[in-house]
Parts: sequence; C-alpha cells; structure tokens
Amino acid sequence: MLYWALVFLVVALIAAAFGFGGIASASAGIAQILFFVFLVLFVVALVARALRGRMP
Repeated sequence: MLYWALVFLVVALIAAAFGFGGIASASAGIAQILFFVFLVLFVVALVARALRGRMP
C-alpha cells in the first residue's frame, strides 16, 4: 500500500510539473488517503504484535 501511495505521489508531481492541476490534485489526494490507511494498518499491526507477546 505504501508503494501505491508513492506511485500516486510521483504521478501528482509529474502532472503538476506539466501543468495538469486537476490530475495533480486528485493524485495527491489519493496518495494522502493511501498513506494514512497504511499508517493506521501499521499501528494496528504493531499493537496486535505487542499484545500477542512472544511465542514459545
């Protein structure tokens, strides 16, 4: 998921460089949403791992 967030960020940067504001804005929005979803899932995985403890 982090990979796709970076892909959309690169698309947004390239679109902005060429002057396509609408596409750049949409791609940046999608990248931002994917990044925050990634962060939430990462924190949930860390908490689940900490609560589960060490396996024998």
